[in-house]
Amino acid sequence: MSRQPGPRIDPPMDPRIDPDGKRLPIKLDSTSNGEFVPVPLSGANRAANRLAHEAASDFSKKLGFTRRKFLVSSCGAASTLLAFNTANAAAGKSGGFFDVAPEAALDLQLARVQTGPAKDEFIFDVQGHFIDTPRGPKPATSGNSKGPEVFIKDVFMDSDTDVMVLSFTPSTRADEPVTIEAADAMRRIVDRLEGTHRLLVHGRVNPNQPGDLETMDELKEKWHVSAWKTYTQYGPQGKGYFLSDEVGTRFIEKARALGVKTICVHKGLPFGRQSYEHSQCSDIGVVAKRFPDVNFLIYHSGFVTSVPEQAYDESGRRDGIDTLITSLRKNNVASGSNVFAELGSTWRFLMREPEQAAHAMGKLIRYCGEDNVLWGTDSIWYGSPQDQIQAFRTFQISSPLRDRFGYAEITPSVRAKIFGLNAAKVYGLSPAEIRKYTRTDRVFREKTAYQERPDPHFLTHGPKTRREFLTFARAERP
Repeated sequence: MSRQPGPRIDPPMDPRIDPDGKRLPIKLDSTSNGEFVPVPLSGANRAANRLAHEAASDFSKKLGFTRRKFLVSSCGAASTLLAFNTANAAAGKSGGFFDVAPEAALDLQLARVQTGPAKDEFIFDVQGHFIDTPRGPKPATSGNSKGPEVFIKDVFMDSDTDVMVLSFTPSTRADEPVTIEAADAMRRIVDRLEGTHRLLVHGRVNPNQPGDLETMDELKEKWHVSAWKTYTQYGPQGKGYFLSDEVGTRFIEKARALGVKTICVHKGLPFGRQSYEHSQCSDIGVVAKRFPDVNFLIYHSGFVTSVPEQAYDESGRRDGIDTLITSLRKNNVASGSNVFAELGSTWRFLMREPEQAAHAMGKLIRYCGEDNVLWGTDSIWYGSPQDQIQAFRTFQISSPLRDRFGYAEITPSVRAKIFGLNAAKVYGLSPAEIRKYTRTDRVFREKTAYQERPDPHFLTHGPKTRREFLTFARAERP
């Protein structure tokens, strides 16, 4: 039987893609995922970008490279991260930093070691997005940038991602910007590239709207979903629900009865004032204790962009990640239990504030457990997730901050767990088995050839201004 050809994923270098090298490989900008108003860059962020551009001009000349060739190289990533360190240190922010040797800016081999993948690294992104439906929101930056070819290029060609879960945005069944059919079609495109093990799919369920509980059987039996995705702050007339109330309990019980006992719940990014209370994590500890056989994946880790991350407040009055920690402690849910903190959009936003990132990562590892923090990027809203990967590969919490607050060092072992080993356990995957496919499939073969002459665009696709955000929100949630 002949195999249907997949989409072309090894395009020739496009001379129109940033020929003058004006785009940095590590992106600090105001892009949001469409669930919060874009936050303008701080003075330190702007200084970081300026220093990175200056470094690119200087170091590319020393190596005899064009700016574009330098920025596409590992040295480009290393020099950009080093510039971010310099800008943050100048602003008095040294609690978190990117652990890159200064020599890596001019040493390609050293830069590859420090910003490239570790041996047997496994990256499992548990929050990816794809939009390709007629009424779906148009990307803010680049035409049809959410088509299958660009999705595959962003995620699998231009990043080190091995496996991704396609997740969903909140909607009614009649107005889904991405349907289960569209997600399955995307999965089948990847399958035709022999990447059968590379893409998993969620089933969207909002149990507070008619019909969603009833469709769970079909989502499992027909579409073979790997987990459920829900938004507690979303519902009819803008009214959300709690996982711990009657509606939420029926949903959890149905998931248990169907044997798909992983629930991914969106927390920390409210859709307006009336959904604020349901976006917080007060219900998480309650249901985690009540249903110990169910895995609860807390998307965004309860993060709130308007509240700067600091050390945990024992009073329990702070928002964001602290609401998750408070709920776990209040209900005696121990570190390493059945609650998992996911980093989609959270890490991407905190990349530009490494000291806040140090507090966030330090708290999550300490209170949820190093086995219970999961890698997610919320891409492709942020373009290729490679810059998030490179930044996390090199990120470290400073010794003074670790000593003061009891935070753990981000060791290679901890990093490997967060990047993919933790999620593999939740989803019942074997990284060793997956690698047998991801080191031999067509995606791998074409990526190997493509990496001889990589051509990343270094663009983001989500809204960058308040106007773009409002346009996006109207299209996304009618």
